[in-house]
Amino acid sequence: MRALTWQGKRNIEYSEVPDPAIQEPTDAIIEVTSTGICGSDLHLYEVMGPYLEPGDVLGHEPMGIVVETGSAVTNLAVGNRVVVPFGIACGRCFMCDRGLQSQCETTQVREEGMGAALFGYTRLYGQVPGGQAEYLRVPQAQYGPIVVPAGPADDRFVFLSDVLPTAWQAVEYAGVPDGGTLAVIGLGPIGDMAARIGLHRGYRVIGVDLVPERLKRAQDRGVEVVEYSDEVAEQVRQLTEGRGADSVIDAVGMEAHGSPKAQAAHKFVGLLPDGIAEKMMETVGVDRLAAFYLAIELVRRGGTVSLSGVYGGAADPLPMLTMFDKQIQLRMGQGNVRRWVDDILPLLTDADPLGVDGFATHRLPLSDGPAAYEMFQKKQDGAVKVLLTP
Repeated sequence: MRALTWQGKRNIEYSEVPDPAIQEPTDAIIEVTSTGICGSDLHLYEVMGPYLEPGDVLGHEPMGIVVETGSAVTNLAVGNRVVVPFGIACGRCFMCDRGLQSQCETTQVREEGMGAALFGYTRLYGQVPGGQAEYLRVPQAQYGPIVVPAGPADDRFVFLSDVLPTAWQAVEYAGVPDGGTLAVIGLGPIGDMAARIGLHRGYRVIGVDLVPERLKRAQDRGVEVVEYSDEVAEQVRQLTEGRGADSVIDAVGMEAHGSPKAQAAHKFVGLLPDGIAEKMMETVGVDRLAAFYLAIELVRRGGTVSLSGVYGGAADPLPMLTMFDKQIQLRMGQGNVRRWVDDILPLLTDADPLGVDGFATHRLPLSDGPAAYEMFQKKQDGAVKVLLTP
């Protein structure tokens, strides 16, 4: 089959790889019909090379049609249309029982000290071949895949793999009071969707970003937008009676764009041998903390900061005195997809209150994946969300 494979920094290839096969009774094989490029995929494209090997198949936002199941998979049938969550979970362990599927004890990558395995996301998360491919082996298929109706275009459901539940969790963790103000830093896919969910819940939403097309896209849906600058904190305070937002979502994470210092660190790490680079990432750190610092600055005293952006290694010391003095609550973590599916599915109706049908800005053939990565990384042509079709 053909798939998108990592070959080196900023080097993605559309290449031939072995067809997946059933390896465990709990496996299934799907034929992929749509697969997304995630903002966190850009971390692999740019800086996470020490944890990747040439030929690794990328992607963790797929949906498709079941073509084969293992003997223990009784909940799926050949021909079912399914969305595959980006995290791999068993559904029956201590953590899954508590709605923490991202910490699944069956698939935890203990040798790396990490949580549940992820599709297409480095040795740290199990080096499981990803879904930017024609076919995908799905471990723990007795629980993970979400069966969706035949009929509507893939865009109606594909975002259940990551964007919708991750954004939903970010808003849940933000703990916005009824009628309160939610500030969202970063209006890429997760931030954009979190802003839409906030509006749907009746919150006042303020969005912050650098990219004019993203600001306009959010503004057109009713978000109050502030262009990122040195004055952004003061502007948000002026909009909130001098207090700051009740809750702030950092939907940026360690992406370096707009942070020259972090971008330089990313480039430096990319020049080092893998063993040295891994240690530097784990101890010295290459994170972009500008967005997190901004979140701490934007939130009102007694408010909540919710981190949905991915952070990589140990980074600069946190402003603990400020966080303590402001009595800030902080929540974070990988999205627990299956925990939120029942809440989200009723919104994927013909009324489409979250605008999922038009959420993707680009739909391209899988063979155009290498160019799509470059476009998304450079934020060209208004790219916010790219879907690929094998």
